[in-house]
Amino acid sequence: MNTGMITAAYIVAAILFILSLSGLSHQESARRGNWFGIAGMVIAIVATVLNGSVDNYALLIVMMLIGGGIGAYLAARVQMTQMPELVAILHSFVGLAAVLVGFASYFDPTVHFEGVEKTIHNVEIYLGILIGAVTFTGSVVAFGKLNGKIGSRPLMLPFRHLLNLGIVVLWILLLFAFLGSGVTFGSLVLVVMTFLALAFGVHMVMAIGGADMPVVISMLNSYSGWAAAATGFMLSNDLLIITGALVGSSGAILSYIMCRAMNRNFFSVIMGGFGGGASSTSDEDGEEQGEAIAVSADEVAQLLTDASEVVIVPGYGMAVAHAQHPVSELTKQLKSKGVNVRFAIHPVAGRMPGHMNVLLAEANVPYDLVLEMDEINEDLPSTDVVIVIGANDIVNPSALDNPNSPIAGMPVLEVWNAKTVIVSKRSMATGYAGVENPLFFKDNTRMLFGDAKDSVEAIRQALG
Repeated sequence: MNTGMITAAYIVAAILFILSLSGLSHQESARRGNWFGIAGMVIAIVATVLNGSVDNYALLIVMMLIGGGIGAYLAARVQMTQMPELVAILHSFVGLAAVLVGFASYFDPTVHFEGVEKTIHNVEIYLGILIGAVTFTGSVVAFGKLNGKIGSRPLMLPFRHLLNLGIVVLWILLLFAFLGSGVTFGSLVLVVMTFLALAFGVHMVMAIGGADMPVVISMLNSYSGWAAAATGFMLSNDLLIITGALVGSSGAILSYIMCRAMNRNFFSVIMGGFGGGASSTSDEDGEEQGEAIAVSADEVAQLLTDASEVVIVPGYGMAVAHAQHPVSELTKQLKSKGVNVRFAIHPVAGRMPGHMNVLLAEANVPYDLVLEMDEINEDLPSTDVVIVIGANDIVNPSALDNPNSPIAGMPVLEVWNAKTVIVSKRSMATGYAGVENPLFFKDNTRMLFGDAKDSVEAIRQALG
């Protein structure tokens, strides 16, 4: 395939990637957006493989079969609850690839640049390795936090901000040293900078608390995009540059949107997130909040039978229990009885952006029943019953009532304004942010203890 055909193929692939992002911005067009993305990636891979510079097809095919086989195996086995973990670990692969390509490009004996071109190329290598290393270790730590191998509480080292600032200053000094050095000393500088970047990635994500993990996922998504773009510059691959820029910018915009939804400043997130406060069953004055009132599935069924307006708030607990399909069936059952059922989605529900939307779409819940927080909050005072399924921090009134709470200022679903609130949980344990929830002790709240899937099934049976 000649250069002109490859360029044309890359342009078509880039257009398909843009259409994919556009499609993924709405639930109704998400499936079409996925197909655009798949088509663009197929074209990009074929055009790259048929590039005239490829001279070892046997090795390339073997590597593609190994990588493709691993990817297909993981995609077939991964659970919806594990999607945030999968996304995090995939981001780490992009970062690691950027690091390896950076070193390979620096030591490539066929690359000869002089003057300004050499300086620009070395800056590309330096930044590519730096961003890639931060993305790699940051994503690995995020993976550990999401699957529970690493605690969700933020690691608050003494003088951590000065430590981060010191690393950034060292990066700048090392960059100037790298640009003015030969291959031998430059290699040493690159290695030192890489180890600093790896350490920075670990510390950056370790300092972020559990409730900020959705922002971390989108932030690392952005970093992986910029790492891919840097790789594109090093390899002189226009499509990698375009794709990386698309992923990097869209991830940055998503991170900004997520921070706004949480009333958080992006820099405050990366310098240490929610989850640092100790959990407690009493308020800030030391007074007991009251007793939680348990309720049975039969009683919940009776409340739903008498209701005309019902809102369901899904959270990560619904994903863990695989309760989305029983919830969908419960919705159909209630609607057949003339009950108006809607879903309230908080922007950071679950462990990654859009997690609950994907679960409900998988269970064939109609898109028009799924409303965002800003759309549904004003309707909650006129709602008869709100069912909170496995959600905690996103319905915590402390965010509005307690200025000393770790989640103070975070916009939440104000479910306590409804006539009756049913909270489906396994226990009275705190949420991922480690913050006690006063909602459980309010007079109009009833606790339905047990596995979410079993509880919803029991409610369906009681409804008849």
